[in-house]
Amino acid sequence: MDPELKAKVDRRIRSFGYAFSGWRYVLRTQPNAWIHALISVIVITLGLWLQISRLEWLGLILAMMIVWMAEFTNTALEVVVNMTMPEPHPLAKAAKDVAAATVLVGALGAVIVGLLVLGPPLWQRIFG
Repeated sequence: MDPELKAKVDRRIRSFGYAFSGWRYVLRTQPNAWIHALISVIVITLGLWLQISRLEWLGLILAMMIVWMAEFTNTALEVVVNMTMPEPHPLAKAAKDVAAATVLVGALGAVIVGLLVLGPPLWQRIFG
């Protein structure tokens, strides 16, 4: 293999490693990430059981993705704020609170999407 191409491939592989390392960090350090993980598993299980359509899967996956991206971004911002502002500061608190609100907005939106997609077929399956 061409040395330049090999170096590019090696960099790509390392970049995936960094991303998975960040994912592990979030799961290791953020208790709410475990709540997101549990709910994701429940939603996926319900979607499979209810045999939802491809378009419904699209909605659920996008909603879950938004929540996970918000959680990852929130964690990254918290880490940076904690690193740069080890002493409490009102602006540092505001930054962290706004980042946490991003997760909340994503999670509330995901709940609405989940109810719209899974609610009717689940109701039908249970109360038929």
